[in-house]
Amino acid sequence: MADIPAIEGLFNQFAVLLLLAAVIGFIGSRLKQPLIVSFIAVGVLVGPSALGWVDGHEPMMDLLAEIGIALLLFIVGLKLDLHLIRTMGPVALATGLGQVLFTSGIGFLIALGLGMDPITALYVAVALTFSSTIIIVKLLSDKKEIDALHGRIAIGFLIVQDICVVLAMILITSLAAGQGDANVAVEVGQVILTGVAMLLFVAALMRYVLPPLLDLLAKTPELLVLFSIALAVSMATGGDMIGFSKEVGAFLAGIAIASTPYREAVASRLTALRDFLLLFFFISLGAQLDMATIGDQVVPALIFSVFVLVGNPIIVLVIMGYMGYRKRTGFLAGLTVAQISEFSLILAALGMSVGHIGPDTMGLVTLVGLITIAASTYMILYSKPLYERLAPLLSIFERRVPHAEIALDSQPERHYDADVIIFGLGRYGEQLAKNFKARGWKVLGVDFDPTAVSQWRERGEMAHYGDASDPEFPQALPLGQVNWVISTVSDRDVDATLVSALRGAGYSGKLAVTAHTRLDVDYLRNSGADRILLPFVDAAEMAVADITGGPGDLRS
Repeated sequence: MADIPAIEGLFNQFAVLLLLAAVIGFIGSRLKQPLIVSFIAVGVLVGPSALGWVDGHEPMMDLLAEIGIALLLFIVGLKLDLHLIRTMGPVALATGLGQVLFTSGIGFLIALGLGMDPITALYVAVALTFSSTIIIVKLLSDKKEIDALHGRIAIGFLIVQDICVVLAMILITSLAAGQGDANVAVEVGQVILTGVAMLLFVAALMRYVLPPLLDLLAKTPELLVLFSIALAVSMATGGDMIGFSKEVGAFLAGIAIASTPYREAVASRLTALRDFLLLFFFISLGAQLDMATIGDQVVPALIFSVFVLVGNPIIVLVIMGYMGYRKRTGFLAGLTVAQISEFSLILAALGMSVGHIGPDTMGLVTLVGLITIAASTYMILYSKPLYERLAPLLSIFERRVPHAEIALDSQPERHYDADVIIFGLGRYGEQLAKNFKARGWKVLGVDFDPTAVSQWRERGEMAHYGDASDPEFPQALPLGQVNWVISTVSDRDVDATLVSALRGAGYSGKLAVTAHTRLDVDYLRNSGADRILLPFVDAAEMAVADITGGPGDLRS
């Protein structure tokens, strides 16, 4: 068969890539497949293993992918609350280090059992340890779970993993150069000192430089966005130059702006650009998969993949359960470590470049990455139905009294003498609460974002930490005297779960849920809701009535 001709010209390559991504992404979405898997499939299709149009190392594609990664971590930093870093620090550190030690230790024994020599087994074990911050953050962002408790904990231990990646690479480089343990210790100490210096630099930016500078730039919104991108990319470069990863630098850049009043405006304007640029990262990742070297590694890859997909979530469940978190929180956080990351491939490539491992081992790690990334993406996207099926088996991972999670709701339950409970403390929920209070009703707000709960309590309002999608949560609410339960969550499946859970908990009052499309109205009404709220429709009708002088005064 004649060779398929390569596509000449960078512009033509990008045109074909974008067209293929759109077509395959559309087909994948119709088949209920995540876009991440579709984009990786595009990379495999155009890469050396198939059509050969892209070699996986195109300079411009790599550049766009790296900028997309920097913006992704920058936006995460923008939304990070420093108070929650302190509160989530212990569980993030314990879970992150525990998972790293468990995975590398057991993975090393499995590799030895498969006949690998100790050096190869060590590389494979360490590669199995790291989870993809980029993919997990993207999935959690798409599911709007970044601010949920399990999302914040997951981001915390993923940061711990990133630090371990840096240390592992320093160790490999040192061993390749024939340095002794003393020099390795010196380099690790230098990294710690450099990290402290970088944090002090960010603190100085936050305190003295960025507030007045952003006040000036905000007068021209386009300039504010341009500066934010420049800051993210520049600090990513700085983080890379001083021995940290680009991701750490971009993440710290986001934290630097997070304390300013412009964080939401910057984040909202950069989200679409981030998603577009990340397309090239996933295509590049797929294009780098060398199918010729991984055919002989299928059986070992399946063994390691099952270990990562099952073992990593279990260790997170064990640690978080011991620390006093509910099984549902531990399960959802645990799913985020059920894959290996792009850093695993980078680590294996580094080991091959210094002669520690061969191409066959690189192929093994690549195949494990492809399997676990694809499988764990589905596990995370369908985490709630998966949890519902496994919940009875997960009780062994939960303490009788999950004290750590209960502590998030420090307001005494005797204060919860509410007339109405509102799920979702965003703008719509806040406006509903104000109107109910103006009519003398007592309102209890519920949200899965600890920050939103804390802000409500600071204003002297009743608030309770909880997740509307948790079928067990309504049992903890004071439902006896409540007349109405209202959900402002614009997810019909979450609303249907909440309605079912409330009825199962014995609630006999009225239920109202929110829909943004007419198509969801019948579905939600059939789920048992008494009232369907349509915020945009209601607001439009009120606006027209106000402008025209009332419903009876409509003019053509």
